[in-house]
Amino acid sequence: MAQGTVQVTHAGTSRWRRRTGEYASLAAALEAAADGDVLTIAPGTYRENLVVQRAVTLRGPEGSPGSVRIAPADGVPLVVRASAVVQDLHVEGQDAAAPALLVEEGTPELSDVRVVTRSAAGIEVRGSARPTVRRCTVDNPAGIGIAVVDGGAGVFEDCEVVAAGQAGVAVRGGAHPRLERCRVHHAAGSGLTVTGENSALEAVGCEVYEVRGSGVQITGRATAHLTDCDVHRTTADGVTLDTDAVLTLADCRIHDIPENAVDLRSRSVLTLTRTSVRQFGRNGLSVWDPGTRVDANQCEIFDSTGDYPAVWVSDGATAVLDSCRVHDVPDALFVLDRGSRADVVDSDLSQVRNTAVSVSDGATAQLDDCRIRDAATGAWFRDHGSGGTLSNCTLDGTQTGVIVTKGADPTIERCTVDSPAEAGFYVSAGGRGSFLDCRVRGSGGYGFHVLDGCRTTLKKCRTERCARGGYEFADGGPDAESGMGPVVEDCTSDESAGVRTPTAAPAPAVQTAGQSPGLLGAIPGQRSTEQEPLVAAVQPETAARTSKAVLGELDALVGLESVKREVRALTDMIEVGRRRQQAGLKAASVKRHLVFTGSPGTGKTTVARLYGEILASLGVLDKGHLVEVSRVDLVGEHIGSTAIRTQEAFERARGGVLFIDEAYALSPQDAGRDFGKEAIDTLVKLMEDHRDAVVVIVAGYTAEMERFLSVNPGVASRFSRTITFSDYGPEELLRIVEQQAEEHEYRLAPGAAEALLKYFTAIPKGPAFGNGRTARQTFEAMVERHASRVAQVEEPSTDDLTLLYAQDLPDLA
Repeated sequence: MAQGTVQVTHAGTSRWRRRTGEYASLAAALEAAADGDVLTIAPGTYRENLVVQRAVTLRGPEGSPGSVRIAPADGVPLVVRASAVVQDLHVEGQDAAAPALLVEEGTPELSDVRVVTRSAAGIEVRGSARPTVRRCTVDNPAGIGIAVVDGGAGVFEDCEVVAAGQAGVAVRGGAHPRLERCRVHHAAGSGLTVTGENSALEAVGCEVYEVRGSGVQITGRATAHLTDCDVHRTTADGVTLDTDAVLTLADCRIHDIPENAVDLRSRSVLTLTRTSVRQFGRNGLSVWDPGTRVDANQCEIFDSTGDYPAVWVSDGATAVLDSCRVHDVPDALFVLDRGSRADVVDSDLSQVRNTAVSVSDGATAQLDDCRIRDAATGAWFRDHGSGGTLSNCTLDGTQTGVIVTKGADPTIERCTVDSPAEAGFYVSAGGRGSFLDCRVRGSGGYGFHVLDGCRTTLKKCRTERCARGGYEFADGGPDAESGMGPVVEDCTSDESAGVRTPTAAPAPAVQTAGQSPGLLGAIPGQRSTEQEPLVAAVQPETAARTSKAVLGELDALVGLESVKREVRALTDMIEVGRRRQQAGLKAASVKRHLVFTGSPGTGKTTVARLYGEILASLGVLDKGHLVEVSRVDLVGEHIGSTAIRTQEAFERARGGVLFIDEAYALSPQDAGRDFGKEAIDTLVKLMEDHRDAVVVIVAGYTAEMERFLSVNPGVASRFSRTITFSDYGPEELLRIVEQQAEEHEYRLAPGAAEALLKYFTAIPKGPAFGNGRTARQTFEAMVERHASRVAQVEEPSTDDLTLLYAQDLPDLA
């Protein structure tokens, strides 16, 4: 595009100056113009570095947006140092050390300016400048979108950062801009970042999304206030506060976050009002460190997509929830570490898969006038020094209402537990607690169940319609001779259901420390999809199968010929070794720990289960059961918790097989301060100290497992052999479908088998391919399509109801 001319319209009245003029360059026009003049720029590309130092109007032609390009080879394309008006320009910069549009002084108005650049910043405002920026767009994949620094301010209205190589909007050095109805997206850093003392940001009606860092990051004594804003689809945390940061969120929405929705540390303070937090992969609110505090009023936290507590308070931090709702989450509120505190008032915690409130490691929780519904455990005070108060709360539809263990000493007053499946209140393992004027109604177990001589106080409590009885004191009842039992005063029970006397003594409602060492010490900041077994279901005794029967099931599996040979060889070695010992001969030492490598869906978990059964049938293991875990079950979020979780998993597997899927995730390539190494070190020591108690199998993709073993020689030395699970071929996948059809009373029609072979040959074998899982999903899809087809037949025959045709196959993706 050729450079055009610049028409200057002079607004002054002095006769000695030209009223109008046309100039061949912008620099010449700016030199001639005076305050109030209008510079209309003809379409073209201007390779000039412009400096606006007078209060002029600089604009492109009407009706031709983007036709005027300011695009010098280097340096700052446009500098504004006056209260000028800049309209309808296209600014391009190439200098990685300089901004594309720099505002240094005055109160200019910038509107409909598009900045497409590869500069240090798209728009930079600094010093005493106070611009008003309207409908401007910044596309800067090399640097910051908008930077407001060194005391700068101004208002940005209806602006958009469409790409940024760093932060979308960066505020520092005591700057304090205001954003209204702005959009920031596709930034490689944080969406909005504010840092440094006296730096501040106000944002109203803005949206931050599709950023590869945090959505909003406030650090280093900076402050921010966001109203009616959306933060979503980030790669890192939604909102991050660190080092004395202060943030207020009012009527905001934070959602679709893979990590923590909000994470604050190091004496930061967050206030949330009428704000919703949903669809987060880790914690909804993650609050750490002494002096850090969050105050949430009329907020909603819900719909977690991960296995973490919705609200996490630790290391001496404080959280206050007033009139809030937390629902559809794995755990609602976890408070841990001495000095940590949570105050929850007039709030609802519901649809909680595991524990609604967990208090541990000396932390305190105060709940007043709260409602807990549909949770496995209502509140769990876990250990010595942990306590607080539950006052005027109702717990409805829980498995167990309140659990107190290991020296914890809460005060529970005027609380009601309705319809718990097990105990209303359960105290064990040295737990204490004071229960004042509490009620249990419609319990499937006991109303109050106190074990182990716990020094618990019950005053003016009442139970109604408890299936197994109102009160159960396992060590002889209240005020036992030892003086260590519970103290009970003015407690009553309707006993309308009586105390049922089962023919066999039932298992206790909750497992105690004596039954499973370390279980009650768990702090499941990270959860597996399988809930920690608080309730010990009474399982019928089943006769153990012989090794021959289990090997028969192994042989019946489709494919896996090399795997079957390896397992049989191991089994033969163990069996012969056992017989040699019986004959008084030395038996070769066989390391039983294994490495399983291969793609998903190749039967690794199934073979691990059968291997455990075989070892149990040979007397090598006591039980032979399988405990399957992954990184999320072993690695904690703070120092010390990882060792506890790893020990717990090991204890649950005692007498059986500990199967660690995707074990390479414990040792990521960019580990840094990752706690996975702590899990590995703990596991290696446990394997050494309890070498005969547990068989450990680590599994995962072949290449990743090779790397995992190569960088962890201590782990590699403890495994006897690696068994590789090859991918299934099309014929084997067909056989799996045929087995599924036979099991569910379907048949393959003529031609369907051939169509399935072609389908499995053509199906993409990428990372999402699931081998045996894919075969089962294919069968399920065929059954669905069959149902849609046959549902239209008024009187289907037996063949109609059972035959699967080639047309029932799903389409290839």
